[in-house]
Amino acid sequence: MIGAYAAIAGPAAAGGDERRGIVVVQIKGLLDVPNVSLLKDTIKQVNADRRTLLLIQLDARGAIADVDPVMRAINRSRVPVVIWVGPPGAEATGGAAVLTAAAHRLFRAPGSTIGSPNPIRLDQSDDGDSGLTVTGQVPHGQRPTIGETIVKLDGKTIETADGEHTLSTAKVIGEGRDRRRQPNQEVVFETLDLAGQVQHSLISPTVAYFFLVIGLALIVFEFFAASIGFAAFVGALCVVGALYGFSHLPVHWWAVALLLLSTFGFAIDAQAGGLGFWTAVGSVALIAGSVTLYGGTIDLRPSWWAFVVVIASVGMFHVLAIPSFIRARFSTPTVGREGVVGEIGTAEVAVDPDGVVVIRDARWRARTNRATPIAAGGVVRVVSVEGLVLEVEPESGGAHDHRDRARRKK
Repeated sequence: MIGAYAAIAGPAAAGGDERRGIVVVQIKGLLDVPNVSLLKDTIKQVNADRRTLLLIQLDARGAIADVDPVMRAINRSRVPVVIWVGPPGAEATGGAAVLTAAAHRLFRAPGSTIGSPNPIRLDQSDDGDSGLTVTGQVPHGQRPTIGETIVKLDGKTIETADGEHTLSTAKVIGEGRDRRRQPNQEVVFETLDLAGQVQHSLISPTVAYFFLVIGLALIVFEFFAASIGFAAFVGALCVVGALYGFSHLPVHWWAVALLLLSTFGFAIDAQAGGLGFWTAVGSVALIAGSVTLYGGTIDLRPSWWAFVVVIASVGMFHVLAIPSFIRARFSTPTVGREGVVGEIGTAEVAVDPDGVVVIRDARWRARTNRATPIAAGGVVRVVSVEGLVLEVEPESGGAHDHRDRARRKK
């Protein structure tokens, strides 16, 4: 996934293979499929273009994709590949630390760290042994910025797959106190394109988890709205995005089943109009499914505060927001519950055996009296009220049981 080049310096100097431009590829976040693909494609492209130098700006706390193809591409590269772990505060651990060992030169920014290569992949169990021995590379120095790294490589000899290269990367401009060095050729940045950025974001463990629980909540909300609208569309997109992220992450699918069970449990009690057994089931399933969702190493899982925020928000949404919405949608202060018994209205949604009716311009959830179905648009009569649910029958032709017939015969 190669995005567009963005120039930050003047046009490339004419003449000489040493002035064919410098490419800086920026890698931030986990080394996942999009980032690994970006690295491989960029290494291939700079060799095809015979660029002067490839500089990798690296800030990654591990890998969830195989970094071996990138290491092989660096080893076969005819163009010098330099890694700069920056900006200050950046880190390279796990698979990212392994990657630094393959670079032709390695630098880091002040305050950045190059940590342990184990575990190489965060999506595999942390058994304390990666199965691969990695000889670390000692950084060749500290460089505060990308520009400083580039100009201080000027005149350095680097050995690549096709022999030694003496780099020409800087020129002197100005005089006296204004005298300084700057890159002597075009410097361009390479980042993930839009599609790659979307994929990289969805593969984030925290984002995928958040999208799943929020998407399910929005779908339940739209269900009780008795229509299919914007909330259902957004919820479905969130669930699809979460499933894409899960396809690249070590997910326990039984934990996903627990999250589905939690949504189902909350919905049952919301339909019943109160808190009960299924609310408790939903709460326990939500907590258990969230905490056990991911396998792999503990570093891959969302932080504890992310769990607290999501669990609390989703729980309150199901327990407080959805019941309040149902009460607001299916009742009104101007129509009291006792006052609607005997009232005539219409079925907005077919009542067979449950549906929605309109009484005095107020929507109510309704249930048929003695299982007599009522089509949408049909006229109904309210027989009784149970909580926020009306028991209704057709205006004429309603069902009658044997006790009614016996009383009429007498």
